Amino acid sequence: MSDPRDIDEDAILRGLSAAELDQLEYELQEMDPENAMLPAGLRQRDQTKKSPTGAFDRDALLQHLEKQALEHEDRKDLVPFTGQKKGKAFVPKARPPTPIKEKVILEPELEEALKNATDAEMCDIAAILGMYTLMSNKQYYDALGSHGKIANTEGINSVVKEDPFKIFPDEPPNPTNVEETLERIHNNDSSLTEVNLNNIKDIPIPTLKEIFEAMKGNYHVEFLSIAATRSNDPVAYACAEMLQENTSLQSLNIESNFITSDGMMAIIKAMANNATLVELKIDNQRQKLGDSVEMEIASMLENNSSILNILKFGYHFTQQGPCARAAMAITRNNDMLRQQRLR
Repeated sequence: MSDPRDIDEDAILRGLSAAELDQLEYELQEMDPENAMLPAGLRQRDQTKKSPTGAFDRDALLQHLEKQALEHEDRKDLVPFTGQKKGKAFVPKARPPTPIKEKVILEPELEEALKNATDAEMCDIAAILGMYTLMSNKQYYDALGSHGKIANTEGINSVVKEDPFKIFPDEPPNPTNVEETLERIHNNDSSLTEVNLNNIKDIPIPTLKEIFEAMKGNYHVEFLSIAATRSNDPVAYACAEMLQENTSLQSLNIESNFITSDGMMAIIKAMANNATLVELKIDNQRQKLGDSVEMEIASMLENNSSILNILKFGYHFTQQGPCARAAMAITRNNDMLRQQRLR
């Protein structure tokens, strides 16, 4: 078999006739029938071989089409039009008579009072009578809430205005002296039973760790709260160590801080060695604690016999399973406490 590259194309083309060359050119035309932007001559091959019969005459073509239309016979109607009406004639229904409104006759004193009442007084009277459709919700509830005063001073048709802006004063700062409280914890002051450091933002992390270190040997503090103090994982680890040694603390609140799942896991595991804590609040941390911490909380409340004293646990679970298990365990602890009281 010969190599196609050795074929002499020019010699082949010279040997073709004129008709064969036209046929070859026709086959080699590149057409794009899908491209609507091209003219019709480039979308399909020219299939007409007939030579033109003459010049195009538009007027002659229109006359021919009109003549052909006039000569064409119209189609006959299947049912000829006779103008006869069929069916029943439309008769409009009679409207029901308008009911006559009964005139309400009031006592002369009431008639005189309503006649001389202002729009504002009429608005309040309508609200008291329950005609809430005549006014806006704000006008209605303002009239009901007012005692001895005209609430809607502009009448029923007044424009609804916004409520005046109420300014609420900021909460007073926590007056607790952190250094003095720390010194009293170190000295094991018997008069100090509650430590509240909530919302004190500027407590250094070493100071918070020192407070939990001092709580290890304290026998009088029963309530400790450090909510919203920007405590983090090092503080949580110090708190876990304190829970393993302290024997007097009954309530611990560490809500609204920056403790992560690792620090919270250390606190939960330390609860296995604590038998005095009754209430623990750990909710509203900067990031979610995760499923593993929630499962550890549920397991701690269910399996550890030394945790039977936990009666309140402040945390909003994100998973339904650990939430149900923790709720059952807390209910069990409260039932056991109730049974002990009845004995």
